[in-house]
Amino acid sequence: MGVKIQKTDETMNALEQQFSKTVAEHKSTIYTVCYMFSQDADEVNDLFQEVLVNLWKGFDSFEHRSDIRTWIYRVALNTCISIDRRKKRRSSEVRLTMDINLFEDRDEDTRQVDMLHKRISKLQPFDRAIVLLWLENLSYDEIGQIVGITAKNVSVRLFRIREQLKQISND
Repeated sequence: MGVKIQKTDETMNALEQQFSKTVAEHKSTIYTVCYMFSQDADEVNDLFQEVLVNLWKGFDSFEHRSDIRTWIYRVALNTCISIDRRKKRRSSEVRLTMDINLFEDRDEDTRQVDMLHKRISKLQPFDRAIVLLWLENLSYDEIGQIVGITAKNVSVRLFRIREQLKQISND
C-alpha cells in the first residue's frame, strides 16, 4: 500500500508559481512546436493548451535529469504528435474554414517560407519534429536527447529528410 502525501496550499502555490514562471520562459518554444503541426490559429492554441495540461501533469514529477527545455520539447512534441495521429484517424470530419487571410503577406520571402512550411507539414510527425528542432538551432546531441535517438542517427535522418523535402511537390 502506498502512502499518499497531502500537499499544503503553500506547497501548491509555490509549485504553481514555478510552473507559471517556467511556461513564461519557454512559451515561444511551446508555440513553435505547436505551429509546426498546424497553421490554423485556433488549432495552434488548442495544441498549446494540451501541451500545458501535459506539462502540468508531469511538472511535479520532473526529476531534472535533463534540461527543462529538453523536457518541454519532448512533452510538446509527444503531445502534438499524438494529437496529429488522432486527427488523421478522424480525417473523415469536415472542418469549416474561411479560405482567406486578409493579413497575408505576398512578398517573395513569405512565399518561400510558406512553401517550406507546406513541404515540412507533409513529412511524418517524427521527421517534422527533427526538422523543427534543427531549425531551432539545437545541436544533434540535444535533438537526439529530445527525440530519443543518437546524434549520429539525427545526422543521417536530417540528410534523408533534406533529400525527401527536395522531392516533395508544392501542391
